[in-house]
Amino acid sequence: MMTSVVDLLAEASRLNDTWFPRVVGRVNDHLVKVAKLQGQLVWHDHARQDEMFLVLAGELRIELEGQAPIRLTSGQMFVVPRGLRHNPVAEQECLIALFEPADTAHTGDIADSRSRTLAEQMRAE
Repeated sequence: MMTSVVDLLAEASRLNDTWFPRVVGRVNDHLVKVAKLQGQLVWHDHARQDEMFLVLAGELRIELEGQAPIRLTSGQMFVVPRGLRHNPVAEQECLIALFEPADTAHTGDIADSRSRTLAEQMRAE
């Protein structure tokens, strides 16, 4: 069992690639991930899992199908309910943390060139 302090902002700041989450911790069957975002990802959903976005630095807009977009700034979080199609958008570089079940597929059932497997997310950069 790992017992060390993790600085989420520092871990996210070290990332080179955008839209490439990295696992930095585990809580039971959930993973804590950090990511650097810029631009937009892809419309997708997670049929069986909620997805939590926590903005560490910058601003994030989460477009939601059939609803007004959510705008988050540093220190704010939002949980996208399971099954709701969404598309994260960062006009400028944005650093985030994610907390989600370990079996959550990066872009749900959508295959995109930026989709990352859990094995890829587990590797250090």
